Amino acid sequence: MLQLPQLPGDGARLHRQPDGEDPRAQRLTLGDVPEDRNGGPVQGQARLRHQRTGQLPLRPEADLDALGLDLRLGTAATGLDLTGRTVRLADGARVPYGGLIVATGVRPRRLPGDEGAHVLRTPDDALALRDRLKPGRRLVVVGAGLLGAEAAAVARGLGARVTLLEPAPVPLAHAVGTEVGRLLSRTHLDHGVEPRTGVTVTGVTDGGVRLAGGEVVGADEVLVAVGSLPNTEWLADSGLPVGDGVLCDAYCEAAPGVYAAGDVARWDNPLFGTSMRIEHRTHAAEQGMAAARNLLAAPEARRPFAPVPHFWSDPYGRRIQAYGFLRGHDEVTVVEGDLAGRRFVAAYRRGDRLTGALTMGMPPRAVRAWRQAIAGGAAWGEAVGAAAA
Repeated sequence: MLQLPQLPGDGARLHRQPDGEDPRAQRLTLGDVPEDRNGGPVQGQARLRHQRTGQLPLRPEADLDALGLDLRLGTAATGLDLTGRTVRLADGARVPYGGLIVATGVRPRRLPGDEGAHVLRTPDDALALRDRLKPGRRLVVVGAGLLGAEAAAVARGLGARVTLLEPAPVPLAHAVGTEVGRLLSRTHLDHGVEPRTGVTVTGVTDGGVRLAGGEVVGADEVLVAVGSLPNTEWLADSGLPVGDGVLCDAYCEAAPGVYAAGDVARWDNPLFGTSMRIEHRTHAAEQGMAAARNLLAAPEARRPFAPVPHFWSDPYGRRIQAYGFLRGHDEVTVVEGDLAGRRFVAAYRRGDRLTGALTMGMPPRAVRAWRQAIAGGAAWGEAVGAAAA
């Protein structure tokens, strides 16, 4: 089995040997980074708070060594031949495979002129930004999604003066809903962050960022957090279906014998009846194991990958948790607590089904039953009615 992680994170989550795999099978892992012992955006965000290095190992080195991997780091894959079942490497060599898992991850989306700006993808990215965040320094964060919002909160806690720029009228409204999005924006304002919505950044300058109308927002440091791009360029002309990631079926299979997992994989989630690509560490771990099991299983033994997506954040020490598929919802209703108290459970409906739940300031047990209801495909009326009873 050949596995191809290109960024630290996703590939390492595939290294665990699936149950039933022949321990004599040759397992080759390629990666274009020189090291893959720590990594990924989750570790990066944590290191934005805590500067010590080496304290967040993704997988103990002894566990990786025990797998007997042929681990070739600093080796980039540059092409794929589906017919010949080979992967082309940067040095021109071709490596044959019996089964292939693509786990090449994503890279940060950039802005014009942002060569001197920060991004957050690796632990080194986080340490570079943290070293610059002294009390009173001005940080402009471009993008008020989960990554930008959490970075703004951490920077404010370190004493920086933070401006948070977002093109949408309400941050995250497309996912969490307008009212919850407004609450999140007010939370930043209450902690001294200046959120500016409905503004478009056209580029990064020496003294800050330039907006579409010509205004320059001054900054000592700029963090660009405007999303990511799947690393699929190396698959051009391969015949593998690509479009905002590697396109897979419900089993995470993109072509015969070729599977994808992690941030780069867009697959059909049968639980929600839609295609999705998820960029969260826990999801990458689960999908990596699911893809490996399906690759190794007999055709009739394969299982669809139908998880309930999950993310969490804790800006300003207040935990936010979400389960399910919140995007594209038809309705959002607060079923416990209230927004004003910043302690609530919100449920999300699409069609006649419960498809998501989000909590703020609530204990884990408050969302556990909602996760089970989502996983069971609960009808909206049944789920909300039970909460009101």
